[in-house]
Amino acid sequence: MSTVDIRGLDWSNLRYEPLDERPSKVRLTDLGTPGRPGGSFSDWLAGLPPQLGAGGLIRLRDSIVEAHRRGAFVIAALGGHVIKTGCAPYLIDLIERRVLTGAALNGAAAIHDLELAISGRTSEDVGPRLLEGSFGFARETSELFAAACDHAAQSGSGLGAALGEVVIEHGGPGLDSSLLVACHRNQIPISVHVAIGADIVHMNPDLDGAALGAATLADFRSLCELVAGLTRGVWLNLGSAVILPEVFLKAVSIVRNLGKSLDGLTTANLDFQQQYRGFFNVLERPGGAGIGLTGHHEIMIPLLHAAVVEAIAATDPSQFRSNGSTH
Repeated sequence: MSTVDIRGLDWSNLRYEPLDERPSKVRLTDLGTPGRPGGSFSDWLAGLPPQLGAGGLIRLRDSIVEAHRRGAFVIAALGGHVIKTGCAPYLIDLIERRVLTGAALNGAAAIHDLELAISGRTSEDVGPRLLEGSFGFARETSELFAAACDHAAQSGSGLGAALGEVVIEHGGPGLDSSLLVACHRNQIPISVHVAIGADIVHMNPDLDGAALGAATLADFRSLCELVAGLTRGVWLNLGSAVILPEVFLKAVSIVRNLGKSLDGLTTANLDFQQQYRGFFNVLERPGGAGIGLTGHHEIMIPLLHAAVVEAIAATDPSQFRSNGSTH
């Protein structure tokens, strides 16, 4: 058995170089500036270290602000936890300010939004209720969802639009906090993309599968129309790990197959962890600039909202009244 003999190394021949001549990744200008008591949010934001996540937040803010200035599309695609963590009001505010121009929901997001709208509450404790056989059997939720599918089939509309109309007709304490309602009131396209069997409403024996399939397919085709207009626009994937990254990838494939340009597209994936489909299907494969921001929705989405609103108001304060509404 042989051994390596390193006794012949001449340590005196190690080569050093001046620190000032060595390439370095971080300089004094890359350090953060702590905020001061009573300081403005804009000052605090400007004081963030311009690196990694903070740098990504600023780039995403700038992309959204520039898209808004140009009249380009900014579309938010979101999973159920975005609604459950209380972030819908921030997206609704961006809708009312005409910053957000479209929304796409998975089935869970649509259900949580519907329940908050009609009853002011949502989200079950799944474990215990599953064991007792009661999980997913809220009557109004299933009945209204089925009614929306029937309405979509009769009117030829998509599932998102039909859900908004049904929720408004039913009424409830949370209408002003509903994305479905906000998009309907502001005439903003909203689509709902379901995976059959994945949502509690699919357990309803009165749900018409043909109506559901036609409604969500109509929404997919409508979403493709929006994606076709994303030149210099922004696609925000908020907390959907599988369904909406897959939907987006197929929409991008259709758009590129038809020869449409997505030049200047910015995509972002905001989640508490970066997962396979969010990274590849949203940030890498579509082309354009991809920005991944990792963190809790209830922190990252309000932070992004404030950054965008402050930046737009700084350049054109006349756009925003004090209550945030543009109409």
